[in-house]
Amino acid sequence: MPGLQTERLPGAQLQVSSYLVRLMRIFFLLFTALASIASAGAQQAPATTLHATERRVNDLVHTKLDVRFDYAKRYLYGKTWITLKPHAFATDTLRLDAKGMDIKTAGLLQGTQVQPLKYDYNQQQLLIHLGRKVPAGESYSIYIEYTAKPDELGASGQGSAAIRGAKGLYFINPDSAVKGKPVQIWTQGETDANSVWFPTIDQPNQKTTEEISMTVPSKYITLSNGSLVSQQPAGPGLRTDTWKMNEPHAPYLFMMAVGDFRITKDTWRGKEVNYYLEPQYAAQAKAVFGKTPRMLEFFSQRLGVDFPWNKYSQVVCRDFVAGAMENTTASLFGEQAQGSARELLDWQYAGVEREIAHELFHQWFGDYVTAESWGNLTMNESFANFSEILWAEHEYGADAAAQQADLSLRTYFRGAANYAKPLVRFQYADKEDLFDAVTYQKGGNILNMLRHYLGDDVFFRGLQRYLTQQAFSTGEPHQLRLALEEASGRDLNWFFNQWYYGAGHPVVTIDYQWEAARKRQAVVVHQTQAGTPFVLPLSVDLYTKGRAQRYPATLRHAVDTLYFPAATKPDLVNVDAEKVLVWQKEDHKSLAEFAYQYRHAGRYLDRREALRAAQAKLADPLAQQILLAGLADKLPALREMAVELIDLKNAALRKAAAPQLAKLAAADSSVQVQVAALTALATLKDQRYARLFNQALGSKSYRVQGTALQGLLPLNPAQALARATAFETDNKGALTVALVTVYGQAGGAAQWLSVLAKYDAATPNARFDMLPGLGGLLGRLDDPTALTQGIGRIKDLTVQYKAFIDSNRLIGLLRQVQQRQATRPNASLVAGLVEQAVAEIQAAK
Repeated sequence: MPGLQTERLPGAQLQVSSYLVRLMRIFFLLFTALASIASAGAQQAPATTLHATERRVNDLVHTKLDVRFDYAKRYLYGKTWITLKPHAFATDTLRLDAKGMDIKTAGLLQGTQVQPLKYDYNQQQLLIHLGRKVPAGESYSIYIEYTAKPDELGASGQGSAAIRGAKGLYFINPDSAVKGKPVQIWTQGETDANSVWFPTIDQPNQKTTEEISMTVPSKYITLSNGSLVSQQPAGPGLRTDTWKMNEPHAPYLFMMAVGDFRITKDTWRGKEVNYYLEPQYAAQAKAVFGKTPRMLEFFSQRLGVDFPWNKYSQVVCRDFVAGAMENTTASLFGEQAQGSARELLDWQYAGVEREIAHELFHQWFGDYVTAESWGNLTMNESFANFSEILWAEHEYGADAAAQQADLSLRTYFRGAANYAKPLVRFQYADKEDLFDAVTYQKGGNILNMLRHYLGDDVFFRGLQRYLTQQAFSTGEPHQLRLALEEASGRDLNWFFNQWYYGAGHPVVTIDYQWEAARKRQAVVVHQTQAGTPFVLPLSVDLYTKGRAQRYPATLRHAVDTLYFPAATKPDLVNVDAEKVLVWQKEDHKSLAEFAYQYRHAGRYLDRREALRAAQAKLADPLAQQILLAGLADKLPALREMAVELIDLKNAALRKAAAPQLAKLAAADSSVQVQVAALTALATLKDQRYARLFNQALGSKSYRVQGTALQGLLPLNPAQALARATAFETDNKGALTVALVTVYGQAGGAAQWLSVLAKYDAATPNARFDMLPGLGGLLGRLDDPTALTQGIGRIKDLTVQYKAFIDSNRLIGLLRQVQQRQATRPNASLVAGLVEQAVAEIQAAK
């Protein structure tokens, strides 16, 4: 799954995704409480259960499936032939995971005949009595006929915060009730949901080859693992597609997708690389996924292990319960991975391209070599998160890689609860809890740190050894450690004990003193976190007259004093010069030193740290100089950051910055910088920028248009309303939200149905963004039906996401509607609706 990524909901902080965090994928709703940061070295709190690796009584060998779909009932009618071998000891039973099914038949295959067998079934597991002791290593085959009923699972199909469902098999709009929404079927198996639609041993330490025959309406396209080996007519309007996978992989990686897809074909080294999108988005298939062949080549060369499968397909499906999923040879993405040509203008690396790299890297780390147990999930997800850094570096350079690493690491730091969790966790309440910022973001940065410690050649040679030794099997951190030790000739127990099996991270203060008499520079580093100090190899750069001298050093104690030769006082001492350590630091540099760091040190984090230091001293002219320099930074993310840090209430800074902001708003190469500059200028509510906002409304970017429209609104509400109305024929994303905002302030009853339709069609995050406009319009409406609809929408959204937001803020919005309606004809109706809504919100869990 992709890394948890940032999604914003009013009144809350989201713990990201990468991944942004499971990213991104586009909507994960993992929020952190607004509480003080706990000690980074805190010990792990007692967990409910110690989870040992699942015992292997029987080993899967081959799984053959024949499935048909009942769209009306949302059922799957299945037949399966499973070949197995007892692992180490003879056994007379077989236990399969099979959730919520009707079991019709279970028998032992004897040639072409099926010998019925006795079985016990508790709606979760199927225990089959084999009738004899089968010796270890002897193959036997079982036949089962069953009906899968994923929509009747009840609470067991609800999933977790990371994966919003555990039904395994999903029917999307099967009765075509939603106009314009495609009819689709898709599956999502991780962690153990595939056993909702076929009986199996649903554990990551199982591997099986696979054959799936799907009988579907002939108008639809199918996708599954491996190769499409046959397509046969199956009666009026039906067709049976058979997909075959000759290499073994874990059951949770089995997949199916059925729908009206358009296939865009690509290749890599003669292997199929195909992209499956809805017809209206097919023209953008290569704009979205077209870098995949180059990613395949880069990762194959970097790892020293060629892409191990026969093909690679990527499919985009509606209503996916996570961001994306790395099914073997066939990754599945949510609908955030398809869009019009204009929508693609607003995409950033941290969105879909990052996800594409993430899921592709899983084909090695997760599919080719699978985490031996969920407690070892780091062997899948930390590597996939690391790949986001690798690809950014290869495609966009060192700054982009550092930005992605920093985004991930700040996600981890935002959640104080993360600090007590080790990367390898066998004690947990629910395996779904492992899909968090420790496994993803911290783990990816730990690998990046280890890479820098060992050097690229040794590190990737170790990964090659690990992948080769564990090919088509499972892996755990000790095996990675041994492979890296063999490649490097170094003992790495200290690193793995500290970073994989220990919790937390260093929290340090750094102080500096130049000793003129001894002609040396002292650096004092205090580790202030609780517990044993971390061992931290690092580099220190001393800058004199614009030139740097690098020194290696290692921190080992609660207090370390490092000395470096310095004939004159250095202009800058830069600790962790490569900026790869996983730590939180309080760096006691002067503002002048930070200014020097911005100009001379050069790395992304060097410049970012200087901008942040300037923010803390905005009244200082030197801080203002740093921020003004940031407006011209070579990296869009830092230009955007500088725009956001500038305090336009400061008259001197406003005078100096406003002309640069206007230039950025009008012509910057980055949409995100244009949007930030327009947003900043909009806060001034200055008529001088009305022309700029009007010009920006001609942009092809929906984000730029939406921001410009909101900037124009307070300056000329009537003009903003007219421009909003003109955008009705073509609006998406931020522009749609802006239309609702404009209608909320300047519109009336004529716009209500448009606002309601936009709200209902929006993603959850966009709905939250629309609430101010929705509430503003409700305060002026006199239609009882509209008032009931609008108040109900606010209430329903608040109840659904109460666990992740500040519900009191939305109750406040309802109270504002009630107050504005107090003198209008429907005051009593609104008062009753609001009181009922507040009661339901407060009663919700």
